[in-house]
Amino acid sequence: MTREQTAADHAPARHTDPKSFVVQAISGVRSLIFPVAAVYFSMRSSGSLAVLAAAGAALVLILFGALASYLRWRKFTYSVNAEDIRVESGVLSRTARSVPYERIQDVSLEQSLIPRLFGLVAVKFETGSGGGDDIVLQYLAEAQGEALRDLVRAQKDGEHTSGERAADPAGSTGGEAKAQGAASPEAAPQATTPLFTMDKRRLFTFGVFEFSLAVFAVVLGLTQYLDWFVDYEIWDADLWRSTLAQQQGLLAGLGFIGQALGAIAGVFGLLIVGSATGLVRTYLRDWNFRLEDTPRGFRRRRGLLTRTDVVMPAHRVQAITIATGWLRYRFGWHSMNFVSLAQDSGSSNHTVVPFGKMDELVPVMLAAGFAPPDEGSCWHLASKRYRTDRIIVGSAFFVMLAVGLGVFVHPALALVPLVLAGMIAGARYYSWRFHRHALDDKQIFATRGLLSPHTQIASQVKLHSVEVNQGPIAQRRGYATLHLGLAGGTLFIPGIPTDRAFELRRLMLSQIAQSDFSQINR
Repeated sequence: MTREQTAADHAPARHTDPKSFVVQAISGVRSLIFPVAAVYFSMRSSGSLAVLAAAGAALVLILFGALASYLRWRKFTYSVNAEDIRVESGVLSRTARSVPYERIQDVSLEQSLIPRLFGLVAVKFETGSGGGDDIVLQYLAEAQGEALRDLVRAQKDGEHTSGERAADPAGSTGGEAKAQGAASPEAAPQATTPLFTMDKRRLFTFGVFEFSLAVFAVVLGLTQYLDWFVDYEIWDADLWRSTLAQQQGLLAGLGFIGQALGAIAGVFGLLIVGSATGLVRTYLRDWNFRLEDTPRGFRRRRGLLTRTDVVMPAHRVQAITIATGWLRYRFGWHSMNFVSLAQDSGSSNHTVVPFGKMDELVPVMLAAGFAPPDEGSCWHLASKRYRTDRIIVGSAFFVMLAVGLGVFVHPALALVPLVLAGMIAGARYYSWRFHRHALDDKQIFATRGLLSPHTQIASQVKLHSVEVNQGPIAQRRGYATLHLGLAGGTLFIPGIPTDRAFELRRLMLSQIAQSDFSQINR
């Protein structure tokens, strides 16, 4: 390759949007709250001097943060080349990274509140390598981020030849306009089909079912800073003992009815706090949730303060997972995730239907190339020996505890662990009927769960491996666990009779052998 050809394949290095360092400087102000508060409360006895010291510390830290943000922006450059994306960063020490297009699993757009006010978006190139090795461009203009995502997808999917220079949406001119036009959404309008949306009423119902007490964990974490604002030690044991003693006297004076009403009010308040927390979390995460089927794949947008825009190509969906909760299952509500190599908030499962009825899940499932099990599916239960072993293992601890209490303490005390052992044994015996699997010409189904069923559906031709695993007990009892290798996820079916497990492996390996895996994702 000549020097001229090499240079043509390398686009010029570019900076992110100039407003990026302003956004990063504003975002850094949040980290100044505790340092400035510490300065103020450490000098609060000095009166107005404490206010001046806190204001001065805040001004110095803000200026220093703004300067650091500018230097980081100035030293951060990226280029979109014919074969890869290259990023260079670092103020004192320089780091250069190059990621080929075939290593990029997905490209997602994310907008936090402050970048959205400036019309900016973060572009994340997910490599699936984990460990924080993904490339993130913070920040580009919204239209520029959209064009860059489409361009990278076009390069990755082979829509440009290797000799054609990649068009950088940041500033293409002349001969690059053709390549950019092919990737730009404005060049050729593409039809989209809405698959699933959540209106405000659905979002409210979802939030009610998302009961959470996480707010108490936050409050508990903030108590370590409480001594800045109050004059007594929050962790003083004597203080709490005296406070509890006073409260016990107060409760004793209320009488039985007052105590009962107080307990009811406490439970009611707990329900209100938990429901409100669930509503807030749901509104922040899934506000204006939209899932659309586009020529590029499934496009999902959601979020109130942080807006995410993710496109998941259908051919990269390895499996689907349908889950529910013990309460929402009684009302017919389910969620559905796609299993793929790309990451979704740290998870390999992309949520595509967070809260829907089963008839709303089916169109999404079919659009991804999967089908629900029909009435003619031949379901197989786990081995009865596996059921027996689970019952024994689950209740053994409580049986031994009952024996110990009955022999060494008092026979009456053995009743409680015996009742618990019986409940576990009964639950596992009954739930065995819902632990089953099925196989058709193209898919494998696995479901488990008594109170909250959990179903996984995987395409046989997209499996990477099929493994039969047997522990010491399973070998002697004649059953095994079938592990199915998936890109970005796992699927295992425990308790299958040994002969059945090896037969399933043979059938699925024959399906894998008949397909050219290199062409499945095309």
